[in-house]
Amino acid sequence: MQFDYIIIGSGSAGSTLAYRLGENKKYSILVLEYGGSDAGPLIQMPAALSYPMNMKNYDWGYSTEPEDMLDGRSLACPRGKVIGGSSSINGMIYVRGHSSDFDNWAEIGASGWSYADVLPYFKRMENSQISSSEWRGNDGPLNVTRGPRNNPLHVAFVNATSQAGYAQTEDYNGYRQEGFGAADMTVWKGRRWSTANAYLRPALKRGNVKLVKGALVDKILFHDNKAIAVIYHKLGQKITVSANAEIILAAGSINSPQILQRSGIGKTKILKSAGIKPLIDLPGVGANLQDHLEVYFQQECLQQITLNRYLNPVSKALIGAQWLLFKSGIGASNQFETLGFIRSQAGIPYPDIQFHFLPAAIRYDGKTASAKNGFQLHVGPMRSLSRGYVNIISSDPKIAPKIKFNYMSHPEDWVIFRNCIKLSREILNMPAMVPFKGTEIAPGEKCTSDAEIDNFIKQNAESAYHPCGTMRMGNKKDPMTVVDSECKVRFVERLRVADSSIFPSITNGNLNAPTIMVAEKASDHILGRGMLSPSNLKGFIHPEWQNSQR
Repeated sequence: MQFDYIIIGSGSAGSTLAYRLGENKKYSILVLEYGGSDAGPLIQMPAALSYPMNMKNYDWGYSTEPEDMLDGRSLACPRGKVIGGSSSINGMIYVRGHSSDFDNWAEIGASGWSYADVLPYFKRMENSQISSSEWRGNDGPLNVTRGPRNNPLHVAFVNATSQAGYAQTEDYNGYRQEGFGAADMTVWKGRRWSTANAYLRPALKRGNVKLVKGALVDKILFHDNKAIAVIYHKLGQKITVSANAEIILAAGSINSPQILQRSGIGKTKILKSAGIKPLIDLPGVGANLQDHLEVYFQQECLQQITLNRYLNPVSKALIGAQWLLFKSGIGASNQFETLGFIRSQAGIPYPDIQFHFLPAAIRYDGKTASAKNGFQLHVGPMRSLSRGYVNIISSDPKIAPKIKFNYMSHPEDWVIFRNCIKLSREILNMPAMVPFKGTEIAPGEKCTSDAEIDNFIKQNAESAYHPCGTMRMGNKKDPMTVVDSECKVRFVERLRVADSSIFPSITNGNLNAPTIMVAEKASDHILGRGMLSPSNLKGFIHPEWQNSQR
């Protein structure tokens, strides 16, 4: 079989690429996806978000190597193995990132990826139901909405942040990220609005885009350093498909570097140890792995108003029935309806801490709920200085790679994380929370010293599931650069990477939105149709950031 373009992965980036490349009917496009259908309430019901990321049908099931600075714990690293990829199993929280994140990208070598360059692509992809301001898009495939915020705890929490001296923001995806306010989510008419729903299904209807499910990609084939074909396995068969134009890796920050390594591109020592014949020595492949860590700051609630009261079989059944019949009720929201971004201390120019507020005391993965009626903050640093890696250990695509984030390996990470705990406690002690706040469940009121806080972090910090950076985009003079500013893999032709793996550095907040943006912009590079005109809008930087923390 031959196609003009072969896209590996149907996730946040792959579905977007299929949609945009397929707009030109003269091109034939093949999308390869190992996972299966995303049908059914466990994926499509927003409130059921904890289920699919813990199911073998939908998740690759990756876990890290023992993390030295987290008491040797191995942390889960869920990645979507389903149509829509991780956009079908994520928390549906929509965060573009801070404007300075992208200016930093440009400064460290990703030319043409400053905030002025990427904002037009955020607007192109978006159909905002929130605002029609110049900061938002209103005619893109991706519907962005907000939850009802009916629970009084949302109002109380934001009021508490104001009492603590923090600003409110009307739109953290617009002019001002810094502050607290309503959260955006990729939910539409009560359903998860994944990239499968937003991009892939419309693309498949055009007739020039083909999707193959159950396709486990082995490697990319080259001739004279030109990418010419992809080998994948399906139902016990080894199948080769050829690309007339280009092959685009969009399998995500864990799978994309694996495929490139199995194809003979990566650090020579790693390839040889896995039994792979090296084609190109590119040491940046699999390096520069980054993530967001967080802890669950849990507080007992004195009033029976939290979501914990619904964590019984009868209530769950009623919620499910209402959603199935009407796509409404508690099931129609991800329940992460309030977010906040602040700076950890004076001298930090833009936020480096993120808060998710949840009117329940429960693990994000849904495995364990608190025995007490409560609410919680998911809080953690945004720009860790620690770096990890993804390395294959075998040429067999069924063998999981070695994944190690080296969490908390940089001393500065501890300083910021301690501030996360201390500032959370300060906010929850404000008068607005007094009618609701009982005892502190975690870390607990006795956890006060730096040593005690550090121990709590070691034992309880969890991934926010935002891996990125393993195929870094940057300056060609940097030996660790994997792709150039047009997403082309160095030293080979007709091969690009367009997903979260090319992030030079992690962005503020959840990564689904910037990953889709990368694919949107990459599609214009691939088709050679010119970039959208840069924006002249400038994001908010606190005027007193050098001297004030808030």
